[in-house]
Amino acid sequence: MKFIVSSAQLLKQIQTISGVLNSSNTLPILDNFLFEISANTLSISASDLETTMKTTIKNAEADEDGSIAIPAKLLLDTLKTFSDQPLTFLIDKNTNGIEISSENGKFKLAGQNGDDFPKTPTMESASRTNMPAEVLASAINKTLFATGNDELRPIMSGVFCELSGEGCTFVATDAHKLVKYKRSDIITNETASFILPKKPLTLLKNSLINNSDVFIEYNETNAFFVFDEIELICRLIDGKYPNYEAVIPKENPNILKINRLEFYNTIRRVAIFASKSTHQIRLKIAGSDLQISSEDLDFSNEGFERLSCNYDGEDIEIGFNSRYLLEMINNLSSNEINLEMSTPNRAGIIIPQDGVSKNEEVLMLVMPVMLNQ
Repeated sequence: MKFIVSSAQLLKQIQTISGVLNSSNTLPILDNFLFEISANTLSISASDLETTMKTTIKNAEADEDGSIAIPAKLLLDTLKTFSDQPLTFLIDKNTNGIEISSENGKFKLAGQNGDDFPKTPTMESASRTNMPAEVLASAINKTLFATGNDELRPIMSGVFCELSGEGCTFVATDAHKLVKYKRSDIITNETASFILPKKPLTLLKNSLINNSDVFIEYNETNAFFVFDEIELICRLIDGKYPNYEAVIPKENPNILKINRLEFYNTIRRVAIFASKSTHQIRLKIAGSDLQISSEDLDFSNEGFERLSCNYDGEDIEIGFNSRYLLEMINNLSSNEINLEMSTPNRAGIIIPQDGVSKNEEVLMLVMPVMLNQ
């Protein structure tokens, strides 16, 4: 079996899917890319059993159809060294030997039988919807950072997705912070919810192109995404997502309105002097005066800054983990934000005041920390 393909095009396509590869696999064949040729179309797949990603090159020249598993790292490292040129792959179907011919050289490597590569799951009794790539990318960017890493609570390590006739909602939380991203312009006939794992979402985030539509299929066990020349299928996280609405305080009469970047930079400076174990900062708000302070008693470090602000509510003194606050503020693009609070022991809510479309809602929640008086 022989096929010819552009080195630059091949490198671009396999770099897109190479994020699926694990450094250590239980099945040795998962260290390979699966190459499948059919009617001069080359499909390349990578899998870790939980997630499979496939890309397509339509203008490959091939003398026959077939498949071969090619060592991924060896192929990636080789392609990175070539200038753009046609490469000829010659496959010995009896030995699975691979010979790659370039303009000036020849390289031989051992492949594996493509039939041994794990089969991609089929989507049975699946529901379908479409979503603009920029909407999905925005939902992933706004929520992915808030997912947890606790292996004992796998449901918290993914992003919860709810689809209904009223819109779609993406939620992520690690029990310290929570993000809820809602779109009213993406509606489905059926109501459904599922938990998408972190790895495929990261892969999607890095591959989505804004001018395309994403076709999505989902059932009880898997979700399937198609856009441009890319297909991604992933196993969903099994389990019931916590009732996130229950932890969002509904009455938050104390509202701080402030410039996002000014607030961010001040917290960043003051946090340098905070305890390295708690990262705790203190917000003291009275009238239009906001004081942000931190201290590290072990090293006698202290940080303090005063800002003028627009505040409506009772005087309040509240503590937060500066890392969580910075992460959330950094993942917003608005000029102004509201920090809404009720009492020092209840969660603070961050809501952007501009930079969001009329169909979009963003709510970020951060749990307070107990202050040492």
